[in-house]
Amino acid sequence: MQGIDFTLVDWSRAQFALTAMYHWIFVPLTLGITFIIAIMESIYVKTGNPEWKRITKFWTNVFAINFAIGVATGIILEFEFGTNWSNYSWFVGDIFGAPLAIEGIMAFFLESTFIAVMFFGWDKVSKRFHLLSTWLVAIGSNLSALWILVANGWMQFPTGMQFNPDTVRNEMSDFWAILFSPVAVNKFVHTVTSGYVLASIFVIGISAWYLLKKRDVLFAKRSIMVAATFGLLSSGYLIITGDESARSMAKYQPMKFAAMEGLYDGVQNAPLVAVGFLGQTKKGGTPDEIDFAFKLEIPDMLSYMAFLDANAFVPGIKDLVNGNKKHGIISYHEKIRLGRMAIESLAAYKKAKDAGKIEEAKLFLKSFRENFKYFGYGYYYGKNLNTLVPNVRFSFYSFHIMVILGGHFALLFLLVLYFTFNDKIEKMKWLLWSALLTMPLAYVASEAGWVIAEVGRQPWVIQDLMPNIAAVSQIDASSVQTTFFLFLFVFTALLIAEVKIMLTQIKKGPSPIIENQLQNQIKEENKNV
Repeated sequence: MQGIDFTLVDWSRAQFALTAMYHWIFVPLTLGITFIIAIMESIYVKTGNPEWKRITKFWTNVFAINFAIGVATGIILEFEFGTNWSNYSWFVGDIFGAPLAIEGIMAFFLESTFIAVMFFGWDKVSKRFHLLSTWLVAIGSNLSALWILVANGWMQFPTGMQFNPDTVRNEMSDFWAILFSPVAVNKFVHTVTSGYVLASIFVIGISAWYLLKKRDVLFAKRSIMVAATFGLLSSGYLIITGDESARSMAKYQPMKFAAMEGLYDGVQNAPLVAVGFLGQTKKGGTPDEIDFAFKLEIPDMLSYMAFLDANAFVPGIKDLVNGNKKHGIISYHEKIRLGRMAIESLAAYKKAKDAGKIEEAKLFLKSFRENFKYFGYGYYYGKNLNTLVPNVRFSFYSFHIMVILGGHFALLFLLVLYFTFNDKIEKMKWLLWSALLTMPLAYVASEAGWVIAEVGRQPWVIQDLMPNIAAVSQIDASSVQTTFFLFLFVFTALLIAEVKIMLTQIKKGPSPIIENQLQNQIKEENKNV
């Protein structure tokens, strides 16, 4: 690790986190609102009621504003893999690039082709073809998320690949193992479902504002009905996928799992911290331990959540760092030693092969393959093991904020649906204000999910195989600092522009329809039926 520029590593991480978090402001709304729009248009085509066309057009315009700015941040994010993380880009070979290439060729092509029909095809194509285009845009946007999350899932649980010692690159050996890896599957379904919940809250919140202002009441009620139904169903599935994601994390990323619960000492019948506040850090230990100032626990729940067994042993941070022979956990010291052997064996193999010593090269290659799964730990030889422990405070609070807010969202959907079905939603001012104020909380929960996913796995760019110190490009740290503040300014300006344009569109409201015109359209539709 000599010669590592930690300033460069930290600023490269900060820049990527900045871009990813800004990008994720726009993406979840796109994932969910496209399906809400498709459902609304399906109702229009089924009933022939022009009011549903009016509703669909309004939310399509809102989606267009969000989509345009989201694309800009996404392009920059992908470029950063080449500019700031070139060693990573080389090391992953064709594995990381393949899903992104499929995303561009198939999903983005599908989305971009039919989005023009969705926006401009009203009254130019048949109703059914326009509806098909809207559904294909929704499917395309979610397919884009699929391939990106498959790539991210592989980083969290590398599988379906072989390392080529001659090129020093990972090469794909089983595409289907990568696509259907349990981590990738759980990450995709949980992430897109969270987008559905956020979009539902977004639609409900704006509709609540119309009801509070006592304008476009029919439009608002119908929008709430669709969004609340979609959101409630999504919330149920979000809970299921979150539970599955937790078990996947406990199995494949136990350090992340321990960090998100602030669990330092492994225990059987481990309780789940329902509510807690972290206190002071104990200095001098490895790792530095953080005490709880307060916590409220649910007995046995963490063990059950992790392994579907209330009596199961859940390893803590200390067990993973120092090892636990009773439970078959080897220490980080041992992993570092084996990782160092892998790095040295790879270098010796290449040297022996270049010298024509084939038999000697085979022995070094055998040693390398035996220890390859600890390859990344070798970069931390002789260093403080605390650097291999993620930020516990960030992980703990992000997880618990996400879970608490998720419960709040499900309750909100239930209440909104109940009062809407009973035609009392207009009278429930407190509920309408709650829906409106919940909108920013949906974004907080969405970002918190990504914090636990990415901060919780640090320092790994590829779990156990490549840490961030080995993945970063060898460029000047000052250039990364400069672009960080440039991106901060540009992204903030884009966000402000989106909010301003969207507020203007919301204040303008759905396009007015003259009453006589509406009645004539309804009569015409009835005649056709």
